[in-house]
Amino acid sequence: MTAKKPSVWVVYNHTGEDEYEKLKDIDPKTLDFNPVYKIDVATVSEEYDAVRKGLEEAGFRSKLLNAEDNFTKLHGAFSRTRPDVIFNLVEYFHDDPQLEAPVAGYFDLIGIPYTGAPPGALSLCQKKGFTKQILAGHGIPTPHFRMLNHPKIPKRHGLKYPLIVKPAREDASTGVTRHSVVYDHPSLITQLEKVFAEFAPPILVEEFIEGRELHISILGNDPPRVLPAIEFDFSELPDDHPKLISYEMKWSPLDQSYHQVHTVCPAEISRKEIRKIEEAVVPAYTVTGCRDYARIDMRMNKKGDVFILEVNPNPDLTEGVSFMESAEEAGLSFPDTLRTIVEGAMARKRPGSPIVDPGPSPAGVPGVPSGKTGQPTT
Repeated sequence: MTAKKPSVWVVYNHTGEDEYEKLKDIDPKTLDFNPVYKIDVATVSEEYDAVRKGLEEAGFRSKLLNAEDNFTKLHGAFSRTRPDVIFNLVEYFHDDPQLEAPVAGYFDLIGIPYTGAPPGALSLCQKKGFTKQILAGHGIPTPHFRMLNHPKIPKRHGLKYPLIVKPAREDASTGVTRHSVVYDHPSLITQLEKVFAEFAPPILVEEFIEGRELHISILGNDPPRVLPAIEFDFSELPDDHPKLISYEMKWSPLDQSYHQVHTVCPAEISRKEIRKIEEAVVPAYTVTGCRDYARIDMRMNKKGDVFILEVNPNPDLTEGVSFMESAEEAGLSFPDTLRTIVEGAMARKRPGSPIVDPGPSPAGVPGVPSGKTGQPTT
């Protein structure tokens, strides 16, 4: 008798129109620059359905569930049927990212194991200042910083220029522009006034580490596995644009900067630098409470010293981009990686109803060639 495959529900939350759907109607020839990457990137529904298909290839029964900002719908779905695992891709509720953590808490309350970080880690990592304090308290390198509740700061503020100004409670590079890096006090005040006018406090001011930007993905729990590093190639940016990832560069295919920055995976770093990175990111993953998978953003100065900027639990899983680009370089296929994440959740299942083994892992996809470049990660 054939064993029944475990069921995994891909749960997400999306309402309203999909901005990326509109891009399918835009002719790249109408732009005032020549795009390097596709303009019509995957829509929200296409990305989530790709995860569903990947899970089925990995040996699971899978379905999509869009909460649609409707808790009654969400609770009703789980009241009728209980999947073995929830693949949690909920990032906000009622357009509020602060409600990401309570949704994960609800999954804890109903007793269904789910992928990714628990409520405490999700809430903590949304608060950049608190996260940096915890990192610093554990001896994990992070740039010196100050948190501000008003757009005033003395000339003698104890930080070294250049500085970067960004909202402390936003993610996905929201609020980061080409003007975010400042080099003197008048420019600092000007930028603070702009950011405070658009975002609620606190606002983060930290030392901008001039050098290389790296994204480090981590997979698994016991022990966590550090995947090959991604480095950003900023060489095509104009001289007046700081070497950093802005919101437009990350999310807007209609912005020229989106096509001027490329990724290199694996990054060309020495064994000594790899050890420094691992000695920073694994403790950061652990002390912030991440599990199953995460991405850690960091910068490396000219001396080879590393500094963690942000810890990102439950990062984007678009195939071939960001986290998945690193996984592919490590020799893991898209289904293999999703399976590993689900297995992390399976291990947390409460006693009572054991989960059936989904069977052997699908064949891996050949690794991405060294030095591959692609679109900016998210």
